[in-house]
Amino acid sequence: MADEGASPREILLEACRRNNTALLTDVLTTLKSPEKIAELLNKATDGVGNYCLHVAAGYGSYEVLDILLDQEGLEVDPEDRLERDSPLHKAVRFVNGLPKEEWEAGASIVELLLDAGADPRIRNKAKLKPYELVDPRNTELRSLLQKAEFAVMAGGDVVDADGEEDDGPTGSASDSE
Repeated sequence: MADEGASPREILLEACRRNNTALLTDVLTTLKSPEKIAELLNKATDGVGNYCLHVAAGYGSYEVLDILLDQEGLEVDPEDRLERDSPLHKAVRFVNGLPKEEWEAGASIVELLLDAGADPRIRNKAKLKPYELVDPRNTELRSLLQKAEFAVMAGGDVVDADGEEDDGPTGSASDSE
């Protein structure tokens, strides 16, 4: 058994830690079916209960997150075991740990999760939403999360500054009225 190497779960989590898209693609390719991929992505956790999205968001692994969020059947709002954080909470914590001049680049991870349908209204164990974790000096990220929360609550009926309808962070599911 010791000769078999790392398990798909271990490879997945390592790819998330290191933003290694080649490693992630290799493990996803070996699973073949979308059902098997979704099962691995939705069940694999590290030793402290972080799912793959938590790990990728917490390490700022943008490219890996982008691939993961394209997988059919992926749960975008799982709660970790310790803090009951969502991946969006982890992404905000990651951005808070960056130097101020890198906040804008770090916010792209938050945007990626929001675009994939992450819910900015989820509260963690401390009863905090991701918005409430943002460094108060990071006004751009605070504004992004506030707008996303409003868009979810408004059900996508948001009109932007130039009078165009905004479909919210996840877009429209259909073109029908």
